[in-house]
Amino acid sequence: MPLLTDALAQALPIGTTPALDALVALLGHYRPWTVLTGAGVSTGSGIPDYRDAQGAWKRPAPVRFQDFMAEPLTRQRYWARSLVGWPVFSQAQPNSAHQALARLEQAGYIQNLITQNVDGLHQRAGSQRVVDLHGRLDQVVCMGCGHRMARADIQHQLLAANPGWQHLSAQAAPDGDADLSGIDFSVFQVPACPVCGGILKPDVVFYGENVPPARRQEAMDHLAASGALLIVGSSLMVYSGLRFVHAAKQAGLPVAAINLGQMRDGAVLDMQLQEACAPALRSLADLLAPARSD
Repeated sequence: MPLLTDALAQALPIGTTPALDALVALLGHYRPWTVLTGAGVSTGSGIPDYRDAQGAWKRPAPVRFQDFMAEPLTRQRYWARSLVGWPVFSQAQPNSAHQALARLEQAGYIQNLITQNVDGLHQRAGSQRVVDLHGRLDQVVCMGCGHRMARADIQHQLLAANPGWQHLSAQAAPDGDADLSGIDFSVFQVPACPVCGGILKPDVVFYGENVPPARRQEAMDHLAASGALLIVGSSLMVYSGLRFVHAAKQAGLPVAAINLGQMRDGAVLDMQLQEACAPALRSLADLLAPARSD
């Protein structure tokens, strides 16, 4: 691992930690980076995550693609929960973790950002080089004809067809839905595609569904043009993210992580900073890309 340069060492404030110093030294040497982000980046915006510090599920696993497509009751359950949870999700704002990553991109440290999140908060914070690996929840696609609609428009249709459901309150869940139980979902009315009458699905990659090959290749191409891989707020329990770690190591790139808790294949990391995403990224941005005073 590279040592701190004299100039960088002089710039480090007294309050930095050896672990942060090492991360700064590593990333400062191998720039630009590809950054892979997970749910831990958005928890500070009020969007819950699925896993605990040991990588185990905190709540029931999300709906599977095969079940959503095959079972009307699964679609009714999903869209009922989505109707209740969408207002919280859609009003979420970028937090200081998103803002720090945007600063680092603007300063030339980040070559590309690959996110497993579906909230669009990186773009709203100012990041421009973003691959939405798992899609975006603010879009809906017809699985029959490919017609696309804004999720906000579907919300109006859901409310019109199910007027009593908007008064339900429940705890927000990670994918823009809500934890509802003890409810008869079979009476819930799900709108069909206005073009062909097909099944409408949020334009995100469900569990059991594959990341589109072109999107995966785009992310891999960006990684190949990078000097290092930085993982932020992801336990890597989902292989769609872990594959980038394996690709980086095969290419001889250093891999670092900012993440609380256990990580899958953590032994292959060059280092892990065990801190919450927001304060760690703020410190990293303050050291490498200090805000201008003008």
